[in-house]
Amino acid sequence: MKTRFSLIITLFLLAMTACDRHSSRHILETGNAVYYWRTDLRLDSEEKAFLAQYHINKVYCRYFDVVMSDSGEPKPNATISFSDTLPDSIEIIPTVYITEDCMHQTHEGLAEKIVKRIQQMNETNDIENVREIQIDCDYTSKSRKRYYDFLREISQSSLFTSHFSLLSTTIRLHQLSMEAPPVDYGALMIYNTGDPRKWEERNPILDYRDVHPYLKHLDGYPLPLAAAYPVFQWTRTIHGVRVDHTVEAEEILHVKRAMESEREDLSRSIITYHLDKDNIERYKPDTYEKIYHH
Repeated sequence: MKTRFSLIITLFLLAMTACDRHSSRHILETGNAVYYWRTDLRLDSEEKAFLAQYHINKVYCRYFDVVMSDSGEPKPNATISFSDTLPDSIEIIPTVYITEDCMHQTHEGLAEKIVKRIQQMNETNDIENVREIQIDCDYTSKSRKRYYDFLREISQSSLFTSHFSLLSTTIRLHQLSMEAPPVDYGALMIYNTGDPRKWEERNPILDYRDVHPYLKHLDGYPLPLAAAYPVFQWTRTIHGVRVDHTVEAEEILHVKRAMESEREDLSRSIITYHLDKDNIERYKPDTYEKIYHH
């Protein structure tokens, strides 16, 4: 009788845990978003029209990178300037890209310095009502623990808690098999999925065959997730020949359907990478409608 009672309690707790996991996914607000990855915030009329047409309510704006200096210490690089402003209806989310080698060792005070720099940029450029910071890092099993400690330092710093309320990070597909990071939600980067050296076999930006092995991790992943899809072109020279990597619209939509069939809430918050006139013109309006609206 005691064994049976214990089994019932265990099953009840497991059910409650599953309910909590799935309900927590709805913490992430529904909406459409874009990444802005240029070094000057300057929008032309076509880009402004795009924001309005597809009801974009968030722009993840890369403020600066953090890279290793020759002295072996992290330093800011490629800081954005603000020649323009976003419409009042659009929330700006400062995004900082930090190279993975910065996480090979602990750097005392780095988290506080990054938050301080973001806040100073906001104040200098009269950017108000910023409530979130996103950190972008392609961390590995080698750097994961230090990176997670670094994220905790950010969220627990007095400057962050006094000015911001949300912390997010990017999640690569290969990171889905790892323990989830200590943030409010993740932006799942569904691009750069293939091996660039095998470009003649598969598109290195996005190919369903490269995505498929990771689908099994989606439903059980405990963090709320936004889904980020590629609309950019990658141009490079291979053996003296110019090669343009561009993802066909149907391939993006195929992957999107597969992702959402495994985890329905991935349709709630959609991001495209990144806002640029050429990227806007690369796909038909119908494609963007299907990306942003399931």
